[in-house]
Order: sequence, then structure tokens, then C-alpha cells
Amino acid sequence: MDSPGSSGRSSVLESLRGMGRIRRDDLRRRITMPQYLRMAMRDAIDSSDVVATGNRYIAFKYGGESARPPEEAPVVVFINSRSGGRNGPELKARLQELMGQEQVFDLQSVKPHQFVQYGLGCLEKLAELGDSCAKETREKLRVVVAGGDGTVGWLLGSLGELHKQGRGPVPPTAIIPLGTGNDLSRSFGWGGSLPFNWRSATKRTLDKASTAPTCRLDSWNVSISMPAQEVVDPPHSLKSVEGCSLDLVIYSGYSCKQGWFLTPCMNDPSLRGLRNIVRLYIKKANYSEWEQVSIPSCFFFSSVRSIVVLNLNSYASGRNPWGNLKPEYLEKRGFVEARVDDGLLEIFGLKQGWHASMVMTELISGIHIAQGAAIQFEFRGGEWKEGFLQMDGEPWKQPMSKDHSTFVEIKKVPFQSVMVNGE
Repeated sequence: MDSPGSSGRSSVLESLRGMGRIRRDDLRRRITMPQYLRMAMRDAIDSSDVVATGNRYIAFKYGGESARPPEEAPVVVFINSRSGGRNGPELKARLQELMGQEQVFDLQSVKPHQFVQYGLGCLEKLAELGDSCAKETREKLRVVVAGGDGTVGWLLGSLGELHKQGRGPVPPTAIIPLGTGNDLSRSFGWGGSLPFNWRSATKRTLDKASTAPTCRLDSWNVSISMPAQEVVDPPHSLKSVEGCSLDLVIYSGYSCKQGWFLTPCMNDPSLRGLRNIVRLYIKKANYSEWEQVSIPSCFFFSSVRSIVVLNLNSYASGRNPWGNLKPEYLEKRGFVEARVDDGLLEIFGLKQGWHASMVMTELISGIHIAQGAAIQFEFRGGEWKEGFLQMDGEPWKQPMSKDHSTFVEIKKVPFQSVMVNGE
């Protein structure tokens, strides 16, 4: 294992390698849309009107270079300008310098669902009206997200709506890491942070985003059903849904359509492990029945106090707490090698702080609990009125009742996200 110092030196050397090899004019020509398409997308988003915008721009007498799509894949960028401290606004300006203002969307003003509904919808409308340039641009389009895991998940969740609406293809997504952990970015080879010379690196990222091969990522639906209460300050991705009545108890609900890890935990030392308040059920691949899984207790004089459900090979800023397990161990436990596209989630536990510290330094693995194609947690609070949960790095306090159960269910959605492989 490299020491922290050698890892830092490698990052600097990697950022310096290849500087100046990509000419800005060449890059711009390969990833920038014709101006009339850039303007049409912006107008459709601003007016929330695909039909009127499409009819207006199809009358444009385009010709020459303006009617030709980019040589490579056209790229649009979404940036959370509030991420990354001072780097957020500076990176936004750099992106606009490299590819024009209209193809750089600030999430403070343009939301992903608006881009999907109106921006992509405009290209589709123009293609429907006979614009072959718009058709090819829509088919070849790729997306770059500059932000943290939560921002990337927000965009991927919106792009996933294209599957449900039958509006393919879904644009592949590349990442510029601007958050803190950036485990999703690390998992697909885009790094854990902006490199040393980020201005030159931005050119290389855009170049790679337009040409690199694609791969797949399982996407998951997380739903919460609980006795009628509200979650205070829920994560952006967790939306309130219609509640229901069950056994004379009114249940409220929350749901999200994108997620890669979820961590329920309790920190009170008197709790003596999660098994006192949590029941865990899984469905194995190709099975329809729920199977209860025991949460380890009294393991080396300490019980599990935090459970992690993970679909990435990176957690907590680049750690791999599931570990690279030997084939003999996998066979003995009935596990398979963990991958981001295998339709399975890995479930492991952490105990006291000393144990978590050893796992995070990768001296040992977490406590392997199960792999599942679907997962359900049942919480019953007892004297504890709330638990601490997080999803894709976004935490919240989950209300719990001592009289009625709260259920958290994680199941796979019937499509996968398309990622650009940055390796």
C-alpha cells in the first residue's frame, strides 16, 4: 500500500503528465454543438415549451458548418458551483471558456429534470421535424457532472426517467469530482478530487468524456414507510410520496430512484448493538421470498453499531471496506465478487470506533453480513426516538416509533445508469 506521501506525489505527477497535448480549438470543435442547437435548447428550457421552440428553430435556414454535428460526441456539463469551495465558480468559468456558455448548466438555475424534459425534448422535437443534425447530436450526446456524489445521483436519477418514457438513448455520464468523498467518481476512474493542475486537467476530462468507452451502474429505489410523521430536512434525493393506511396506522412515505449506499446507525453506547432495534431481510438473486438475516452480536466482545449497504467499490473517500475477498471465502459464504453492475448490494457492519478506524485504514474488512438483490430494514425504536441514516453521503435523522415499525426497502430499478469509464 502506498504511503499518503507517495500517493500525493503520484497525484501531482499524474496531473502534470500530458499537459498541453490537447489543443483548445480542436477540443471545442469536437465537443461543441452548432450554435442554433445550443440556443434552441436554452430557449426551450427557459420557456418550458418544446413545441414552440422546435417550430421556431426548424425554420432557421441553416447551412455550412452550423448544420454539422461535432466530430466526436457533443458534451454538456452540469456544475454545482457551490461545491468545491472557490474551485466551483472558477471551474464554471473555465468550462465556459473551453466549450461556450450555452452548454454549461449551473444547477443553481437549471435543474436536471428541466434539462431532460425541455433541453433533450427540444433536440428530439427538431429531429422529429426532420433536422438530421439535431437527431445525430441527440444520439451522440454525453453529459459531464461537476459535483459530489449527491449531485451526480441527482442527475442520474433524472436521466433515468428517459428509460421510463421510452426516450433513448440515455446520455452516458462522466464526472469532475467537486465534493468531499467522491466515491462514485473514484469508482469510475475520475479521481477523488480536482488534480493539482486542474485547468489543464479540465481539457483532458472533456476530451476523455467525449471518447472513452461506457459501462453500467445498477440503480436502486429506496423507499421509507413510517407512522405518520415527517422527516425533517431530508436529503434532496429523498422525496415525500403519498402515504397509506395499514392495520389502523397511517403511514407516510418517502422515496428516491437513485442510490448506491445507505448507512443506518446508532451511536448511543447503551444500545449494545443494532440488533435491538433493527431487523434485516434480504431477497437473493432469482428468489421471491424474504429471508431474515441475523445481525452479528457479541463478535469479539462488541456488537455491530453501524450497517452499510454498498453498491460501489469505494466508500468513505476511497476505502474498500468489503475487501477483495478470496475465491475460497466467497464460495464458503455463498457470495460472489462484488461489482457495480451485478444486481446485488453488499451489506457489512462496523462496531466500535477502533474497529471502524481499522476498516477505514484497510487493515481489516468490515463484518460481512450478506449480499442481496433486495433489502428491507425494519426499525422499532423502543426508547430511541430517531436513528441516523445517510444515503450517497447525504445524512438525515430518521424518526422511529416504539409502538409501530418503520420500514426501509431497497430494490433494483429495471434499468442501469450509463457511465463513461474514466480509467
